[in-house]
Amino acid sequence: MVFGRGTRLFAGAVIVACMVLVGPSAPSGGLFARSMPVEAVMDVASNRVMTWNICNPCEVSNVDRAAEIAAYAPQVIGMQEACVRDVERVREYLESLHGLVYHVEYGTVLRSWGRCGGVPWSPGAYGQAVLSAAPMTDRVSVEYPDGGSEDRGYMAVTTMVGGQPTRVFNTHLAHRRQEEVRAAQVGVLAAEVARHDRAIVVGDFNAVPDASELARMWALAEDADPQCHPSASLVGTCETTTDWHSKFDYIFLRGIVPLEHRVLPSAYSDHHLQYADLDD
Repeated sequence: MVFGRGTRLFAGAVIVACMVLVGPSAPSGGLFARSMPVEAVMDVASNRVMTWNICNPCEVSNVDRAAEIAAYAPQVIGMQEACVRDVERVREYLESLHGLVYHVEYGTVLRSWGRCGGVPWSPGAYGQAVLSAAPMTDRVSVEYPDGGSEDRGYMAVTTMVGGQPTRVFNTHLAHRRQEEVRAAQVGVLAAEVARHDRAIVVGDFNAVPDASELARMWALAEDADPQCHPSASLVGTCETTTDWHSKFDYIFLRGIVPLEHRVLPSAYSDHHLQYADLDD
């Protein structure tokens, strides 16, 4: 069968279009590494802050992680147990699939082949990350003097939240049954938080609200859930944030008033997403 030149050109255009739509396979995270760009950029909630321990190591799609975040479109999100490679893919999917454009800063405290892949002589970086719709400045990354059973630390950035410059901290404290270690870590963190009149501290503290090691945080800030405070955990008014029905994840506010607080169970982590809308 003989085809005319116009027919061949049309067929070639169709093939190219299909290649653009499919793109190369993603190394992880399901779907494809590239997708058609969205037509319009979504708006973030400029006064919304989220925290999420994304679970590691877990066989979880970064496409799904991005979709979970995009459903609530926070201005700022702090991630814990985060590998740099995973965060980069989540960030790419947020933009390419959902039209949400974020800046990113890292507070990595560990290089781990087992957790983050790579090769033994060049393992992936692991720790905390902050995504913000606004640029971030004055980033610091601090490793606690005693991490406990695994290196732990905090990071901090200054960015816009609710239209105002805000110091945002993100941390992950030592694992359970290491109360004395966590108490020392909170001491390091609280000393820095105290220097700021307007601050948000998010993270996985691995401690329930009435745990003694959190006393210095409660002295400086309040939980975004106004019903949750140290004595409230004794009567069960603090929403749990983990699959094992404990509240370990916090959005502490200093000099900021919360408007709304939500805890959102996720199929993609053993910790729930948690966000707060803040009074400008």
